[in-house]
Amino acid sequence: MAIGELADTRKVPTISSMVPWQAWLFPRGGTPDKGFPYTFHFFAGSDAVLNTFVSIFNALDTNKKVGTLFLDNPAGQGLMHPQMGLPALLGQTGYNEVAAGPFQITSNDFSNQVAQFRDAETDILSGFMYANHFVPFWNQVAQSGLSPKACAMAAAFLFPSSVNALGDRGDGLGTEVWWTPNFPFESSVTGQSAKQLAAAWEEDTGQQWTQPLGYGHAMWEVGLAALANAADPLDPDSLREGIATLTADTIVGPVDFANSPVKSTAITGLVAGQWRKSAGGKHPYELKIVDNELMPQVPVEEEVVPLSL
Repeated sequence: MAIGELADTRKVPTISSMVPWQAWLFPRGGTPDKGFPYTFHFFAGSDAVLNTFVSIFNALDTNKKVGTLFLDNPAGQGLMHPQMGLPALLGQTGYNEVAAGPFQITSNDFSNQVAQFRDAETDILSGFMYANHFVPFWNQVAQSGLSPKACAMAAAFLFPSSVNALGDRGDGLGTEVWWTPNFPFESSVTGQSAKQLAAAWEEDTGQQWTQPLGYGHAMWEVGLAALANAADPLDPDSLREGIATLTADTIVGPVDFANSPVKSTAITGLVAGQWRKSAGGKHPYELKIVDNELMPQVPVEEEVVPLSL
């Protein structure tokens, strides 16, 4: 937020990404009809994240009881908002929430929340936490005897390292999917397909591709496209206009500032995925796309399966 305030005050056009647009816009006092003078953002919304979760839940036979807990920070507060967040969406789609409330960032003991979920016989777990929270939480779930059929936790296992840390107990975990090598888009700068970009990353680093790789590359695409779209790329006002009127095809898909319903923001797409134990592959787990309702141009790879615990 501090960077955005400085950029707007000093008239420096700035583009950001990799945070739900609501968490970028509202904490600074922005509104969809006005946006900001010089700061711009492209990413999916928190509403899309939550809808990918429900798409996974809908594909399974459950008792529709969802245990939720959220990290107490701006993103978590938005996701747990009673009218705009996951609680409202669960109610609208026929699910019953068992709310364990917010927790502090230093927490590593979730035994009370897990006991609440176990006593309520929840089939589904969801919410928002980081990987360092999820590992002890998941261990405590196993120790409690609770056997959920589904778990989709925002931010907790976006990265393969987070799932690998769980050993055999990560199979079937659900997540929002920003980008994978199977996205049917290519770079406007290098011409690489998503699959080629991921392969180059793995060859250069020796590590498994990650979802931010696509958006990190798209940042360059959007930035260069904005410079090309500006009448005078050295003039801040001209460059600002170049961003505000920009539409670009990138490796993460279309990025459209010009026609966005939210000023200063280009809303991109998401799909739903599950981490699956790899059968003889080069990585312990592979992220598979299981629902594409919010981004139909991205192909579904596998059907939703219940957790394997």
